[in-house]
Amino acid sequence: MFDNSSVMINHLTIIGIGLIGGSFARAMRISGLVNRISGSGRNRDNLDKALQLGVIDDYSVDIKEAVKDADLIFIAAPVGSMQNILGQIKGHIKKNTIITDGGSTKANVIAAAETVFDELPVNFVPGHPIAGTENSGVESSFATLYQDHRVILTPSDYTDSKALETVSILWKAAGAQVVLMEARHHDQVLAATSHLPHLLAFSLVNTLTTLDEKQEIFENAAGGFRDFTRIASSDPSMWQDICMANKEALIEHLDHFTEDLNQLRSALEKGDGETLKQIFVRAKQSRDDFVDKN
Repeated sequence: MFDNSSVMINHLTIIGIGLIGGSFARAMRISGLVNRISGSGRNRDNLDKALQLGVIDDYSVDIKEAVKDADLIFIAAPVGSMQNILGQIKGHIKKNTIITDGGSTKANVIAAAETVFDELPVNFVPGHPIAGTENSGVESSFATLYQDHRVILTPSDYTDSKALETVSILWKAAGAQVVLMEARHHDQVLAATSHLPHLLAFSLVNTLTTLDEKQEIFENAAGGFRDFTRIASSDPSMWQDICMANKEALIEHLDHFTEDLNQLRSALEKGDGETLKQIFVRAKQSRDDFVDKN
């Protein structure tokens, strides 16, 4: 059984009450580790909805007001807005307030914190929950989103061990498996496993949309098409931010994928079914092994 006796957060403030922030709030509510949950963001209607759903206890559209008494701040906002948010809360938080986030890229988040604070705050614990759906908004949030999913934390050499432990305990209370990783390595890994698949899904659907037969194509789409392109229903603005923030690593993996795609095209042109089969067999084996192990 999970032991939560070592941590108690009196006041948690979540900036960005959508799928990620809302699900974290719901999980913390159930965990019993948090007394009060405040929300903040630009959309008052969304914050009202979060309040009505019982996801948060109160909110303020003024970030400075929302964070002034917080013991822990979770920033669940697009990575492109991270520097602006950190700039707004600077000078308005308590000395020992822990700051963490849920951004899909980490090197740029750390760079933003260094820019704002001149050096990395010791209570800053960058993080990334490897969980989500194609849906967005607080109404799509649910308490078990992080159950049995990984959360990668990328502490710096300056990160206080107690702050890291606190954030780890909260994520474990949400049912997550906590993994520590260096920030740039995180960005390389996620560029391959998350950012590239999203880029390809968006690109495929966009390509099919430009075809004259698009109506017929979409009407006759089978389960494989729906499975592969599901993530193309994700928030375009969020993924624009992610791709631009991690463009170097993403371009590297995209170039590699393009080479492999050209190999497939060449095999088709030559009628080389054996090469196609070898690629398919290797891919199937890798996919099956991954699923079995996870």
